[in-house]
Amino acid sequence: MPDLNSQVIAALLPATCRKVFVAYSGGLDSTVLLDLCAELPALIGKIVAVYVDHGLQAASAEWGEHCRRQAERLRVDFRLLRVDAQAGGGESPEAAAREARYRALRELLAVDDVILLAQHREDQMETLLLQLFRGAGVSGLAGMPFTSDFGKGQMLRPLLNVAKAEIQRYAQTQGLQWVEDPSNQSSDFDRNYLRNDILPLLKQRWPALDKTVARSAGHCGDAARMIEAWAKQTLPTVFDPTDGSFTVADLSALTATQLNCLLRQWLGRVGLKPPSQAVLQTLVGQLTAGRADALPQINIQGHSIRKYRQKLYCIPEQRLQKETQAKSWNQEQGWITLSNGYVLTRSTASAGLSKNLWNNATVTVEPRRGGETLKIPGRAGHHCLKKLYQEAGVPPWEREIRPLIYLNGCLAAVAGLWVAEWAWLSAADACYQLDWRASESV
Repeated sequence: MPDLNSQVIAALLPATCRKVFVAYSGGLDSTVLLDLCAELPALIGKIVAVYVDHGLQAASAEWGEHCRRQAERLRVDFRLLRVDAQAGGGESPEAAAREARYRALRELLAVDDVILLAQHREDQMETLLLQLFRGAGVSGLAGMPFTSDFGKGQMLRPLLNVAKAEIQRYAQTQGLQWVEDPSNQSSDFDRNYLRNDILPLLKQRWPALDKTVARSAGHCGDAARMIEAWAKQTLPTVFDPTDGSFTVADLSALTATQLNCLLRQWLGRVGLKPPSQAVLQTLVGQLTAGRADALPQINIQGHSIRKYRQKLYCIPEQRLQKETQAKSWNQEQGWITLSNGYVLTRSTASAGLSKNLWNNATVTVEPRRGGETLKIPGRAGHHCLKKLYQEAGVPPWEREIRPLIYLNGCLAAVAGLWVAEWAWLSAADACYQLDWRASESV
């Protein structure tokens, strides 16, 4: 009986797991992983082998059928997922395939589900070295974690501390069958070049290289977790969850390293991938060290980072697009979607825009053109929107995209902010409140 056994799986599985998905390519590593899972009595009826067909190899459909037959032999459920793994501009084929695969797998998981990946100790070593060559920081040098959140469930890598030789010995002893991907022999890809051409030479000199490099990854992982814990504890002091902004009014107590760490944490919180060091340096230089009244901006990952009144904002570029044409608002419709991803909603309220006026008018949603004025209830005289926006602290870019509501051609409201005195009413259930917010899908 080989040293490798199913207890490496059982040791990592949470007690409450519902379904156990196994990312199954049909190759040696995932074949061993699936076989180990099938040996666990506690997993009977819970295992789903998942083959992702990237469509990049002529034999991919044939490999899928091999995976289906092996799953049937082990009496586990099988799923085949087809994905579009074509690389976009500036994206490597490896990265495109990985992103497409992970996106498809992520959608499978419900709460209390787990997915198992078959990466082993040599994979960890390759990952750390590739990150080192790219100039990664501590988080990158931590390599792959044993466990991590993934979609609604968890991702586990139970073989991460297992040597490739152990996996090969297990497969041969058990008489397992697997497929060989010929692209693994091509050194055109960075990981294959490292695996096929460089690491064999290094191992001649340092035979235990996979163990020592994996140990270094563990040390970096410990350091990265400590840094992340500090950042999570400190971020609330500069992060405003109401608008997702990052306050830069007083950062004198922070070192440059701490500030970079907090900015990375903030950008992750608002949905961006970790930025490069060059981007961080630009961000710090242009946005935090500039004049208090400066309004610079940086575009990154389809977002625009902007500064206003000592706060940084990260806005999807689509949401900065200004409507150019007026749109009619159907009386029977409680909401209207704008082209830049924002949604206007109308709801009954006890104070706001008069329902009676609304129901008997032609309602249009129009962009700001400049020169508009508004008389606000309880305040003398008309005021230009520019002044009202400044007083309310509305960021300049938002002033251009926040829609205006007209009744019969007269300005009646600024969405989500003010209602004109002539259209204002305070009476139970006789008014409409107009809210303007970004759609969750953008």
